[in-house]
Amino acid sequence: MNQQGGKPTGHEDDWWGQLYGDAEDAGPSAAPDSLDDRYASAAGAVNQRPDTVPAPRSDPDAPGRGAPAFPAGLPRPPGFTVEPQPQPRPEREPSPPAAEGRPARAPEYVGAGPPTYDPEPTALPPADPDDLGDLVADTVLDGARYGTATLRAVSLRGDSARYRGEPRRDSLLTARFGTGEHALLLVAMATGARATPGAHRAAAEACRWIGRAVGRSHERLARDMRAGRRGDLKSGLHRLTGRSLGRLRASAVEQGVDPEEYAATLRCLLLPADPECRTRVFFGAGAGGLFRLRDGEWQDIEPRVTDAAGEPVVGFGSPPAETPDGDRLTMDLGIPTPPSPYEPAPEPPREPFRFRASVARPGDTLLLCTNGLADPLRGEPELAAHLLRRWSGSGPPGLADFLADTQVRVKGYADDRTAAAVWEA
Repeated sequence: MNQQGGKPTGHEDDWWGQLYGDAEDAGPSAAPDSLDDRYASAAGAVNQRPDTVPAPRSDPDAPGRGAPAFPAGLPRPPGFTVEPQPQPRPEREPSPPAAEGRPARAPEYVGAGPPTYDPEPTALPPADPDDLGDLVADTVLDGARYGTATLRAVSLRGDSARYRGEPRRDSLLTARFGTGEHALLLVAMATGARATPGAHRAAAEACRWIGRAVGRSHERLARDMRAGRRGDLKSGLHRLTGRSLGRLRASAVEQGVDPEEYAATLRCLLLPADPECRTRVFFGAGAGGLFRLRDGEWQDIEPRVTDAAGEPVVGFGSPPAETPDGDRLTMDLGIPTPPSPYEPAPEPPREPFRFRASVARPGDTLLLCTNGLADPLRGEPELAAHLLRRWSGSGPPGLADFLADTQVRVKGYADDRTAAAVWEA
């Protein structure tokens, strides 16, 4: 069938013959001959009255145009295809509510008033195009979960360094040595000397040295922790700490730098991956903070470095009564002894070694930090109360929440902050 009344052309006209049989073609009709008219005519031929009248034909490229439909039971013309109707897009699931007992958002600051500096970084540290590896990120964030312990760790630049464009003097190292239940986790944090150009390099080097020393001895350390050999742990870690800081001083000499300027405090935490072992070991040299949140209150468990105190004791610290030749010493004229050219100059006093091994209880939260966070925690009760509300009875926070909690600012405290917290299941 065609518009000129010619003979059928073959297969392409079979569908028309199935509709009208042997009816003769009466030629073109005066009625309108559009696609919509043909659709209505075909639907009426099979006694299927369309429920709705199709809308006028529009631009096929117009957005929102539905897929073509074809009546059921009719043979399809050649080349006529029906695209599947697009499925409605599922509605987005609502985000889960915040954990119970934890405020939705941490405040920007606590205390008497807002801090002096802006809350966000202002200036970047200067960069050397030939030593880009010396650059230090403003903030470092890490976390893990092994056995019954969930770890969160962060190191962020202080407000003062952010404003002045100085690099972060704190360095953070988190590492796992070994596999399975025999693995040992190390968290090391160091703080370089204040107002020295290479402070950030000294802190990073101190973390690398202690990380290498612990990593090479991790199997024995893990065995001692599981067996509860506190004395062996203390002596072994004291030796590793002294050796690491000694190499830092040797590195200063190689660089032609004063060892007092190229120095760093070092504070470390050891966690076994064995879920049956809840021993937590702190060790290091230098001031900072070690706190424990237990039974709804903060406990300051930093090992104390005490000097000699009390009443004078005969023979304690006093010079001998006589020399080996029998000469009695009766008077000290206070004349300083000139330095000997044959003896090395005395070394400056070193930071005392600090050590504490404790057994964690379910529900405890252990917090190890540098002075940048320890000082405001001890000096501003509102900060301690804020962290108490955030971390009590609500499980470990996510990385973003932990960062928000630890960067709550306090006026008068603008140093770098580095902290590692362990939640016990």
